[in-house]
Amino acid sequence: MALELPEAAEKSHFGKADFRVRNRIFMSLSENDRAVIKLDTGQQEMTTAAEPLVFKPVPGGWGRKGWTSIILDACDEQTFRSALRMSWRNVAPPALRKIFDASQA
Repeated sequence: MALELPEAAEKSHFGKADFRVRNRIFMSLSENDRAVIKLDTGQQEMTTAAEPLVFKPVPGGWGRKGWTSIILDACDEQTFRSALRMSWRNVAPPALRKIFDASQA
């Protein structure tokens, strides 16, 4: 799903797969049962309150910056796809977001 997003590329970070847009990470697969995405703090508060069994802030400083774990076994495809797009949008350049939004309309 991550590679379906515009200009997404798979790379590696600390030995774990990650997904980037223009070399900015929007998701990593830190463990088999967990993905980590980049949200802003408001998005993190919203997702963790709405789906506390699915979304959890990453412990420590990274979590305070919006990095959020998704527990994959607890997450349905629609929720995952929505969170993934939100994370991609948070790091993608404005011009690329505009192109993507136009293609979805």
